[in-house]
Amino acid sequence: MEITIKEFFLFFMMYSFLGWIAEVIYVYIFHKKLTNRGFLLGPLCPIYGFGALAILILLKPYVSHPLGLFVLAMFICSVIEYFAGFLLEKLFNARWWDYSDTKFNLNGRVCLDTLIPFGIGALIVTYLIHPYVLKYYEQIPSNVLTIIAIVLLVLLILDLIFSFNIVRNFKKTVKQISFSDVTDDVNAYIKDLFTQKSKLYRRLINAFPNLKAKIVEFKEEYIGSNIIPQSKIKKRSNRKNK
Repeated sequence: MEITIKEFFLFFMMYSFLGWIAEVIYVYIFHKKLTNRGFLLGPLCPIYGFGALAILILLKPYVSHPLGLFVLAMFICSVIEYFAGFLLEKLFNARWWDYSDTKFNLNGRVCLDTLIPFGIGALIVTYLIHPYVLKYYEQIPSNVLTIIAIVLLVLLILDLIFSFNIVRNFKKTVKQISFSDVTDDVNAYIKDLFTQKSKLYRRLINAFPNLKAKIVEFKEEYIGSNIIPQSKIKKRSNRKNK
């Protein structure tokens, strides 16, 4: 079939949703709790959508070579994850995930442990999921697909607006505090502020429990701004020591 922008968008949304499901299942298995994962408020993890599309488009010539597809998919997905982390850090001065404590990591954004799952995921998408999707996708009337695409696009735009506003407030919060040697306590203090806000803000903290403000980058630029009350930092330290 000839792929149009509409198909690209619908496939992107579908794999973003499937990626979100995979993230939720992973967290539930290893942490025994249901969490709305991802940057967006809705059930989407766009990085999976971009990854799936990259595999389906760029690696189409390697469909008959599973091993080659497996290796190249590990590389492509790692590149996407690295630059997604880099871009989010630059936009919001926060690190959303951190593999610094894992062996063989690159700047904490990607690590060796994620390579094999990337490759396995690419094989599943290429040989199991996507052929099944195409089989039923082609049976849906074009006008119905157009309506679905428009509705999903509107919902995505609204989600992006609300989500970016929440994260922008996180960045604004970081700018309004001063910086000390107790970086962990500063991050904990920021998280405390967000958990006291609405459910939308608490969801961000739950979705990214390792979220860290890149405080060092702000230090010189915002030196002299409002200081976090030392009493609150001490209270945090005392609770952690108990």
